[in-house]
Amino acid sequence: MLYNKLNNLLGWLCFAIAATTYILTLEPSVSFWDCGEFISCAFRLQISHQPGYPLFAMIGKAFSLLSLGDNTKVAYFTNMASALASAATVMFLFWTITALAKKMLVKRGEAVDSSTQTLIMGAGLVGALAFAYTDTFWFSAVETIVFAQAALCVSVVFWAILKWEARADEPGADRYLILIAYVMGLSIGIHLLNLLTIPALTLVYYFRRSNRISTKGTVVAVFTGVALLAFVQFGIIQYTVKIAAYFDLFFVNTLKFGFGSGSFAFLLLLVSALIGGIVYSVRKNKPPLNLILIGLSFMYLGYGSFAMIPIRAHAGTNLNNSHPDNAFKLQSYLNREQYIAPPLVYGPYFDSHAIEQKEGATIYRKGKTQYEVVGKKQSLVYDRNTILPRIFSSDGQDPQFYKQWLQLGEGQSPNFGDNLKFMFSWQIYQMYARYFLWNFVGRYNDQDGQTSTVELNGNWTSGWFDGGKHLPKFITESNTYTPLYAMPLMIGLFGMFYHFKRSKKDAMVIALLYFFTGIAIVLYVNQPSVQPRERDYSYVASFYTFAIWIGLGVIGLAKFMQQRVNGRYAALAATSLCLVAAPVLMAVQEWGAHNRSTKMTPHDMASNYLNSCAPNAILFTYGDNDTYSLWYAQEVENIRPDVRLVNLSLFGTDWYIRHMKKPMNQSAPLPITMDDDQYKDGVRDYLTFQDAKIPDSVELKEIFEFMTSDDRGTKLEYESGATANYLPTKNFKLTVDPAQVIKTGTLPASRSNQIAKTMEWKYPSGFVTKENLAMIDILVHNNWKRPVYFTNSVPNESSIGLSSYLYNEGFAYRLLPLKSDTAAAPQAEKTNTMVMYHNMMDKFKWGNMKKATYLDQQSTALFYPFIATTFMNLSQNLAAEGHPDMALKALHRYDQVMPDIYPYVDVAVRKFYLADTALHLQDFKLANKMMTSIDTYVKEQLDFNYHRLQTDADTVNIRDVQLSLSLLDEMSKLGSQNQQLAVNNRVKQHLAEYQQKFSTLMRQ
Repeated sequence: MLYNKLNNLLGWLCFAIAATTYILTLEPSVSFWDCGEFISCAFRLQISHQPGYPLFAMIGKAFSLLSLGDNTKVAYFTNMASALASAATVMFLFWTITALAKKMLVKRGEAVDSSTQTLIMGAGLVGALAFAYTDTFWFSAVETIVFAQAALCVSVVFWAILKWEARADEPGADRYLILIAYVMGLSIGIHLLNLLTIPALTLVYYFRRSNRISTKGTVVAVFTGVALLAFVQFGIIQYTVKIAAYFDLFFVNTLKFGFGSGSFAFLLLLVSALIGGIVYSVRKNKPPLNLILIGLSFMYLGYGSFAMIPIRAHAGTNLNNSHPDNAFKLQSYLNREQYIAPPLVYGPYFDSHAIEQKEGATIYRKGKTQYEVVGKKQSLVYDRNTILPRIFSSDGQDPQFYKQWLQLGEGQSPNFGDNLKFMFSWQIYQMYARYFLWNFVGRYNDQDGQTSTVELNGNWTSGWFDGGKHLPKFITESNTYTPLYAMPLMIGLFGMFYHFKRSKKDAMVIALLYFFTGIAIVLYVNQPSVQPRERDYSYVASFYTFAIWIGLGVIGLAKFMQQRVNGRYAALAATSLCLVAAPVLMAVQEWGAHNRSTKMTPHDMASNYLNSCAPNAILFTYGDNDTYSLWYAQEVENIRPDVRLVNLSLFGTDWYIRHMKKPMNQSAPLPITMDDDQYKDGVRDYLTFQDAKIPDSVELKEIFEFMTSDDRGTKLEYESGATANYLPTKNFKLTVDPAQVIKTGTLPASRSNQIAKTMEWKYPSGFVTKENLAMIDILVHNNWKRPVYFTNSVPNESSIGLSSYLYNEGFAYRLLPLKSDTAAAPQAEKTNTMVMYHNMMDKFKWGNMKKATYLDQQSTALFYPFIATTFMNLSQNLAAEGHPDMALKALHRYDQVMPDIYPYVDVAVRKFYLADTALHLQDFKLANKMMTSIDTYVKEQLDFNYHRLQTDADTVNIRDVQLSLSLLDEMSKLGSQNQQLAVNNRVKQHLAEYQQKFSTLMRQ
């Protein structure tokens, strides 16, 4: 009894320590990436991106109610849900480690002596708290993201299988298996990560139930676990909905019933079959069948959270991704068909050529009264293929990245050896092992490091040898420099070896769990190339698994110590040493890199995007971080609900275009005139350019009407007899009524002489996609009634070539019909300067960036340079337009609200132009301050690269050296022209010194 009480007490102590840590470092509002979408969907129970997270949304909704009507606190409380789930994960990990440790040290039925008890509890504390302070897990614990709750599900099911194993011979022990099935079903509504525990759980079952354990039996058990994983993933999750969809097809199209009738009939049939099976198993006394059917029933019960998806889709929520209101759409939604699945077992190389196109299954869409055929799924057949295709993508810059990473020559085709080299060197090492080493060895900083194994940014370090590397201070003095001296790794490896020595079967289970939650994900996801962000969060369960071995390392160390001291002292000494070497060290080193309690960057940047817009604006966005946090701002905090957000990545779908034709919050429907039939699935998905040799620019309205016409004369006819609309010219024009522009407030009457009567531009792409067509529809029929804006992330192709008519008003670029000669040549960027000044000086907030104890990678590497550039353009254009006082105020506002950091060398260039503007405005104090800072940074950068030049010339970042020397040269020239700069002599001295040091490099 004492053991159980102490075990429970210390488990809850781990929960309390972890919860306190996470709540103290909790982000107070929305975070970047998916968090804004998740909070918005939780707050209003809306439909997030595929494959959906309904249970996560419902849990988030419950926590959002703790805000008690203060919507600015909603994000804080949904973040707290992650904190508490993460703390519970740590608690269950403690109990998992103590269960494994007790099994290893104490025979079943024997009492636990005091020294063994101390050792078991010490192992649990060290392992659980070490995991609590790992970089990846801590990051997810303080924001609203699915991986915190997904990790909890993993920890619960693994704890439950160990509880079952310990009590398997007792009556009622199988209730733990039912609990596992239920949690497995529930976890589908959070994240599929938990399914990867099934092979390890199966192996535990085999070892416990088998009377004759053999190598063959173990292999069969593992493959049985894989088969069960596939059954749940494809059979339960996907085929249940797929069969329901075809039932619905029969009921609707053949029997002429209403939509959903067939799905409901199938659901009744499924429930009846399960109930009938359970009754049969009881009456016929078949316990194994009974256990299977009850487990399956509870799994379906947990999976039932997905009923929320079509229910809320029917409700027409503001965020309604894919609009899965019928079984076929729900099937597509669950299968993530919005995202193209990579080839896994067999597929092409990146330079393979398609030689054939094969048809697959029929695609259905929901019509007005029945399901309609869209077409067939298409797949390409290639001339060159390989097993385990890893370098398969021909999209965008992927081929260039492959060639660069593999050092392929121009025109050189890859072979299978290159394929394997990429898998091991990039996918496994760079995109998994590097993350593993971050967590248990240490890291230089939190910048993105996907593309290089030698650069400091995003790389791992133990810290042991950093003293001799001449690391720059902007690395070593940053709170994201977190060397762990490899202590957690060494304890974990020692624990792993000891585990295999003392309890080979249990160690095999842990190793299998580690493989499936780590390397197996790498192989399955098959990342083609550089990702939008680091993906360490995907592998958090493998870090959880390794933490078990960190805990067991305490036992191994104690047993080694027992050769010299008695058991109790060895247990206390090993626990104390490992507590300091792992969780205490990790907490101290990682705290500064995870304390988000003062960071408001995502919230305020979202607010700035929206407040850049005039009333009732249309704002086109493109990426995650200029969309999701803006959704949060509107949906939760009701910030600028009059602005209509249009995400161009989604605008190419029929459901999203339909959505934009409806009112939302305080925003009126978009002026889209196309009927639903003109852009539904399979209609005008992709219009090619076929030059009609039209000599002059063509009115945009005429082009739009031509592309949306059903007249046969406006279409291309193919050999197959099929016809399709096309784009006849790339020379666009839009006639402008100056009176309408002034009447709508687009431009003031004082600028009437600057208004262009005709906007002319060249369409940049060789095809028109559905989102391009919808945007053209808006431009044709808006007639300047609503302001049109684009965020800075929108590429020129997606803004259909309008860049010459886009003027910056802060964080967004407004479409303005101004004559091209109104933009003076010296201006760095076209700005609607006075509006931009008013926005940035009076409306914008700056995320507490100056004083925040921690800024994440998106704050420092994305928004900080963007903000510096924006202030640079504003101050330069104010000065050029004759407003020097306002320009100086803008510079001082930048200095007042922005920290003095350098995420990369290009930021120093932006700061140089800010200093240059300050100098021209006669503010020598501010100019000297900025120049001194730039010079200090550049010197550290060059010192570091010079050390590399002397020790390993191949690791020198030539671009950084060239840019740094160029900066010193420009600063020197500027100093020669302005003797008031106190930094002059220092800059000239540094320029001469480093030109000499890098002379051989620069001559190459």
